[in-house]
Amino acid sequence: MGTKASVNRSWHLKSRPVGALKDSDFELRDSPLPPIGKGQLLIRTVYLSLDPTHRLWTREKASYMPSVKLGDVMRGFIMGVVEQSNNEAFPQGCVVTAILGWSLYNVSDGGVADGSMISKVEMDPRLPLIARFGLFEHIGLTSYFGVIDILRPRPRETLVVSGAAGAVGSLAVQIGKIYAGCRVVGVAGTDDKCRWLTGELGADAAVNYRKGPLAESLRKACPDGIDTFFDNVGGECLEAVLDQINMNARIAMCGAISQYGNDEKPYGPPNIYNLLMKRARIEGFIVLDYAADKRWWAKAHDDITNWHLQGRLKYRIDVVKGIENAAKAVTKLFEGTNTGKLVVQLSEEPARN
Repeated sequence: MGTKASVNRSWHLKSRPVGALKDSDFELRDSPLPPIGKGQLLIRTVYLSLDPTHRLWTREKASYMPSVKLGDVMRGFIMGVVEQSNNEAFPQGCVVTAILGWSLYNVSDGGVADGSMISKVEMDPRLPLIARFGLFEHIGLTSYFGVIDILRPRPRETLVVSGAAGAVGSLAVQIGKIYAGCRVVGVAGTDDKCRWLTGELGADAAVNYRKGPLAESLRKACPDGIDTFFDNVGGECLEAVLDQINMNARIAMCGAISQYGNDEKPYGPPNIYNLLMKRARIEGFIVLDYAADKRWWAKAHDDITNWHLQGRLKYRIDVVKGIENAAKAVTKLFEGTNTGKLVVQLSEEPARN
């Protein structure tokens, strides 16, 4: 896996997926290394983040971002090194994160008009580079703001997290304990994941949704009902939680991966009226909503860093190597075979001083 290439390699969207994403929905193509113009920079991708939102972006119908057009390079969150630069804000050699393509090399205008939302990474010698996608960026900050701002948990309340062994969910589990001392119950899909949640991550209980009726398992794990719910899954899991919410419960809708493959008519819980009966609140959010508040963004980074260095906030990275494996790797998200943050390493990390 070298760091230099005479040609670029990119994954293009070949077909609109039916159901979950499949590797056959994408096509790997080679092309000439792209030149850069005035104000532009060439970025060598080191890590590509694989996320459930890719399924939304491949639909014909737009979501919170425009759909990827058929034949276009697939969009994703990347971290890379600036190899060439005609932009003073991003000099050669600096590390950046951005929303760009599933490509070994990407060209950006510095986020002025290309929508890349590019930002320079301030290298922290106390943390490995991969921590940017394990603890920060769209992963850790989603967990942080979802728990602290949307849910606003109080001590001894019961917090349930679905998709709890995933990148965002595993951090939400721990932040609920750290920030408010909640009783935290994680929902995951294997016994190994449940043991990781209750062992290493400190959850009070964990439920394997594949073993027995979920509503019954949640009732046993949450004898005092559910006060807050960090939802990454939607569907039947949301329905089971709604049946057991307490008065004035709060639900943060971060994702609905169980429904992303259903483009016709996604499942809606029939007991949604329970929000009214319990005077509860459900709120959807995207981490990009918080990007404009620089002070709060910085505080989130500081808190997450300190909690991790204190040994209180842990993360796990599932690294797949080689751009040629990206399309196959993304299917792990929908098969439930990854634990923690799923990334593809496309090239070598830059040398650190």
